Amino acid sequence: MKTVVIYKSKTGFTKKYAQWIAEDLLADIFEVSKVDSSILKKYDTIIYGGSLYATGIIGVKFIIKNIDKLVGKRVIIFACGASPASEDVFKEVLMHNFTSDQQKQIKFFYLQGGFNFNKLPPFDKVLMTLFKWRIILKKRTKKKLMSDEIDMLKAYDKPVDFTKRSNIEPIVAYVNS
Repeated sequence: MKTVVIYKSKTGFTKKYAQWIAEDLLADIFEVSKVDSSILKKYDTIIYGGSLYATGIIGVKFIIKNIDKLVGKRVIIFACGASPASEDVFKEVLMHNFTSDQQKQIKFFYLQGGFNFNKLPPFDKVLMTLFKWRIILKKRTKKKLMSDEIDMLKAYDKPVDFTKRSNIEPIVAYVNS
């Protein structure tokens, strides 16, 4: 069985997971911008990883656009975000990115990554600064902050990395099953 890992990463957390998965599975690995859809026919298992951007998985359109070419292949997608893994996060990301038919064709995983404000592109820094101000305003108006909002405020000043190699074990086990 031939496996490929394709990924898109803004700040490096998704890339780290993609590299670990490729190492454990002895798979080929490519950044999505360097892949042509014709490459997909060479593989039995296609794994795509993308970081989250407002619950959207960046670069996943490559897979969606080519989903008809992937019939009969194992398609695994993982999203990497700063939020802790939970059933609510999992469902929200899954429903936001895939139709019910697409969900039948893919196996989806969510991996907690991290947050590093300094590595963000300028436009994303502006958006995240607005988000930070929204949390600060909520705090100043004495509204209760959620635990992930408190953690995000801390992460603006000190980058956080929640990646652990053990987080990929369910993906590796699924591919090897």
